[in-house]
Amino acid sequence: MGKFVYAYTGGGMPESEEEGKRVMEAWTTWFGGLGDKVVDMGNPFGASASVGNGGPSGLTGYSIISAASLDEAKSLAGNCPILDGGKGAVEVYEALEM
Repeated sequence: MGKFVYAYTGGGMPESEEEGKRVMEAWTTWFGGLGDKVVDMGNPFGASASVGNGGPSGLTGYSIISAASLDEAKSLAGNCPILDGGKGAVEVYEALEM
């Protein structure tokens, strides 16, 4: 099994307490469905800065999961709540052992 990083882009902060509860429930349900494949549920990102030639990446959070392959990791990300309504995306990266 390898480790894979889900780098989230897009999405947004809930506009009401009710929406916030709905969003948190969706994330909790999704992570629950991944079971022991979740290595680190991660966190959303706050303020950011860029050092070097690149500009801001637009990343909004991350998670780390365990999967047998990049294809499996990509498939597991398919029901991620950030994809609801076409407002966000999940970039999937293999974390290489050093």
